[in-house]
Amino acid sequence: MKRLFCLFSLILLSFSPAVFADDMPNIESFQQFASLIRWSGVLFSALTVCAAWILLRFIQSIVDGISSQFAQRRMLLQKLQSFFQFFIYMSTGIAVFMMSFRVDDRILALIGGTIAVSVGFALKDLAASFIAGLTVMIDRPFQVGDRVTFEGNYGDIITIGLRSVRMRTLNDDIITIPNNKFLSEVTVSGNYGALDMQVVIPFYISMDQDIRLARDLIQEAASSSRYIHLPKPVTVLVKQTITDNYLAIMLTCKAYVVDTKYEKLFETDITLRVMEEFARNGIRPPAIALKSADA
Repeated sequence: MKRLFCLFSLILLSFSPAVFADDMPNIESFQQFASLIRWSGVLFSALTVCAAWILLRFIQSIVDGISSQFAQRRMLLQKLQSFFQFFIYMSTGIAVFMMSFRVDDRILALIGGTIAVSVGFALKDLAASFIAGLTVMIDRPFQVGDRVTFEGNYGDIITIGLRSVRMRTLNDDIITIPNNKFLSEVTVSGNYGALDMQVVIPFYISMDQDIRLARDLIQEAASSSRYIHLPKPVTVLVKQTITDNYLAIMLTCKAYVVDTKYEKLFETDITLRVMEEFARNGIRPPAIALKSADA
């Protein structure tokens, strides 16, 4: 095959020497590359790839069949399948390379340069996350157990590693965040190492209602909650506001929950108590006072 290729190149050069004079270095480079290919192994490489594909499909069918029969083993089987797939990919790639190329100093230099460039690009983000992890541990913008808000995600920090931080949301989802994200984004910590945390709950009533009575009812409901952290004060702020097309009085309850894990239970308990007291005392929600421009 190599001799036929060289003969064909010489014939072309003999017919058009002026045209191919400038392309001689490229032709020689291509000849050198062609000399590295083991043409007899290309067919076996194709067969190896087909065999690996069939094996992967067979494993997938086995995992699907067993998972449908034994649901409790599904997660374990999927983990084993992922590991086995990675092993097959790596083995097939190495086998195809060894069968298709003649390994010499040039090939080793090419592989070394490619791996060095690939590893450099891959480690760039890893190194940035590692340095950011050290910064997070030293600067401590949050701690393990803090309830934080980051990029629209809200939950508890469960681990702080050198590469990433893991957060458990209130929906029990686990979010993995690279450490370098914290160097450029704002992180809000609700409790910053403390067990208690302030909870803010807004209420809206009509303009003509008894505002002082509503404020007292909210204060009493919050103070008598089973989740209240009484060493810290309960505050109710009053403000006139426009919500959509409603002119209303907004009463904001600021109270501290005894433990961050009870935040939503605390908010629900206070809301139910306040709504019951509002209904018992005839305090009504806001009525429509403003109309939209299209109405």
